[in-house]
Amino acid sequence: MIGASGGIGSAVTQLLASNGFETVHALSRSGAGTGLAGVRAGRIDLENEASIAAAAEQLIEGAPLRFILVATGLLHDSTLQPEKTYRALDPEHLLRSFRINAIGPALAGKHMLPLLPKTGKSVFAVLSARVGSIEDNRLGGWYGYRASKAALNQLVRTFAIELGRQRPDAVCVALHPGTVNTALSHPFQAGSENRTVFSPMASAEKVLAVVDGLTSAQSGRLFGWDGQAIPF
Repeated sequence: MIGASGGIGSAVTQLLASNGFETVHALSRSGAGTGLAGVRAGRIDLENEASIAAAAEQLIEGAPLRFILVATGLLHDSTLQPEKTYRALDPEHLLRSFRINAIGPALAGKHMLPLLPKTGKSVFAVLSARVGSIEDNRLGGWYGYRASKAALNQLVRTFAIELGRQRPDAVCVALHPGTVNTALSHPFQAGSENRTVFSPMASAEKVLAVVDGLTSAQSGRLFGWDGQAIPF
């Protein structure tokens, strides 16, 4: 579990720990423990490849890993806000969006896909977003977040093709967890009256249910919290 300290990541960690996984590795930037039985905390910084490689090295002892979820992402913070117009584009903000939303998860795949088993179902999944769909983009705006999530979707698709040659039973997918009541979406929930806003635990339950039902034939795609495929 990468991003175990976030709202969705924390909820997924709790669910995995209580539903039959003997060991759950909970990786986060802080490396803080959860206090849950069977959960091993560890540190990872997706903006630092050496940190990712070190985390993967520590996981080798417990390999093969059946399920890896990258539950990280950046939409806004104290210095970065979603762009409403192309006039607001800033190269440093774009770079940061890509570094966290696409490059970090890609490097996690680089170092952790080899830890999946050669045979039998295994899953490498990343949290993406519906707004990363090019075909579904009808509102515009949010340039950096949209583009970096679209890049993430392409990376997942490309991973899946290569992974299918090496581990034919593996599933590699991007997941849209819905609008979730976390720090990421909270400032933008005012316009979500027509959408369901999930608690982190409700979203985590739906995401895991989707993962549980996927097969290798569905690898390389983007799925919503309801199990429906979202066009790239």
